[in-house]
Amino acid sequence: QVQLVESGGGLVQAGGSLRLSCAASGRPFSRLTMGWFRQAPGKEREFVAAVTWNSASTYYADSVKGRFTISRDIARNSVYLQMNSLKPQDTAVYYCAADERPGINYRTGAEYPYWGQGTQVTVSS
Repeated sequence: QVQLVESGGGLVQAGGSLRLSCAASGRPFSRLTMGWFRQAPGKEREFVAAVTWNSASTYYADSVKGRFTISRDIARNSVYLQMNSLKPQDTAVYYCAADERPGINYRTGAEYPYWGQGTQVTVSS
């Protein structure tokens, strides 16, 4: 089992920045593929970003490319999502997800068996 705890959400004005954190425990962090997803009210959950277990590759949704950066810190067993130039349409609950298997489809939420509880991000116009 992997336990994931997100933090760092909040209210920010459009154009501002936030940094989300996700602390993982229960499995060797260095073996986990980590992803961030989000769900806005009335909408389906969507992929935001992912980083492979060895940080060799990162993946982003087109809607956040160039504004968001995913990174991981092995020493802190944590993954981060730096969000810059935030827009009102980025408002959502953001979830951290993890999987131990290599070669998954990183953009598909159903591939990840482990999820955090979510953290609210609200961007005002």
